[in-house]
Amino acid sequence: MSELITGHVAVLGAGRSGRAVAARLARDAERGVDVRVTLIDSASGGGLEALVAPLRGPFVDVRLGSDMVPEDVTLVVASPGLPPASPLMSAARRIGVPIVSEIEVAYRLSESPWIAVTGTNGKTTTTTLIGHILAEAGLPAETVGNIGRAAASVVGDLGPATILVAEVSSFQLALTERFHPRVAVLLNITPDHIDWHGSLEAYAADKARVFKNLTAGDTAVIDVDDPGSAPYAAPLVEGGVDVRTIGRSAADAFGRVEDGMLVLGHGSARVELVKVEELAIRGDHNISNALAAAAAAHAVGVDAGSLREVLRTFQPIEHRLEPVGVVAGVEYFNDSKATNPDAVLKALTAFDDRPLVILLGGHNKGNDFSELADAVCDRCRVAVVFGESAAELLSAFESCDGCDVVEMPSMETAVRAAARVACPGEVVLLSPACASFDEFDDFEHRGRVFREIVAGMSGMDGRS
Repeated sequence: MSELITGHVAVLGAGRSGRAVAARLARDAERGVDVRVTLIDSASGGGLEALVAPLRGPFVDVRLGSDMVPEDVTLVVASPGLPPASPLMSAARRIGVPIVSEIEVAYRLSESPWIAVTGTNGKTTTTTLIGHILAEAGLPAETVGNIGRAAASVVGDLGPATILVAEVSSFQLALTERFHPRVAVLLNITPDHIDWHGSLEAYAADKARVFKNLTAGDTAVIDVDDPGSAPYAAPLVEGGVDVRTIGRSAADAFGRVEDGMLVLGHGSARVELVKVEELAIRGDHNISNALAAAAAAHAVGVDAGSLREVLRTFQPIEHRLEPVGVVAGVEYFNDSKATNPDAVLKALTAFDDRPLVILLGGHNKGNDFSELADAVCDRCRVAVVFGESAAELLSAFESCDGCDVVEMPSMETAVRAAARVACPGEVVLLSPACASFDEFDDFEHRGRVFREIVAGMSGMDGRS
């Protein structure tokens, strides 16, 4: 059942999710709910002012360029990614009231059942695929969270018949209390965002909060191929949760691959889906993502026919092993969403034995590149490193043999260097292993620029 949020609510951060919370609570206030909002952002400027201008009014007090939180607030809603040590978060903690995330607020306000998808990598593909499967099956559903509309802006328009399929991050889960999806999916846990969480253990614990409120009758989908996520299966089974494990080669997993066929269930409940080669999405990790999505959709009653249809037709998502062009016989792929080393390790499985030239670089989020360097040297002919982390990447490659390493100052110069060394039939892969903030607004911005550079080279080359 949904609940009303009342009192004085401080919303920290005027980004997409913060504005969604402020707008939703303002709508409630207009309808007579006893709630008022102070929206605070330490940043300021014309661009941000334009975004928050529609929110200013009798129910929302907007304060830009401020790190002060009013002493009389009764609830704080922190935007995802706001660092725990930031002045705003420190000020909020001193007041001593609950601090929650936008996804927690949306859950409290909603009447819908939720499917929540988390993991270091694969969240967007799996969430989107679940949404497509539910649509094919004729089930009302909406994708929310880090993709689609912000959840807080959706829940007021939907009733209990609509399933919310949410991509949820570790940042969002860290600040949840009552969040209770009916199906919770954990894809993997590998080092990422260590600079935010403080340690891998803290990061893993925050990811696992997706299971915190599950009870008998709920479903957990867990990839047991991944050593980070596998240990969470057994305790949930003991607690009466319906645990549906997936593992590409695990014979006892609920979702698995048998003789090249994706399969769900065992015995008389066994369902054959599609052959691996029928999937349009590339790589071993996307086989796992497809199994996870199928298992989650199956848990809410989707039939095998709908599962098969979408698995055969689902196409790669923008910025995730996205083919963006062929220039002089070289194929270019945009994997800008690969912002950590594990995502790159997965991407390296996507191209069979085709020779690769890989682009690595950006802002390091506290990750060690040594394992990545070994894998790249085993699989790639050339690595082009660029941006803020270039020196760290070069250091990691010092003890490796097997590929040439080239350093360039920016992504654009790296793409052009890759074009010079790539041969017809090879692949140039942007899979950076780093965040984008040294050069770009976000990974989408980086991916769009990459696509534009490739398009520009294609326009100059009559052989493309």
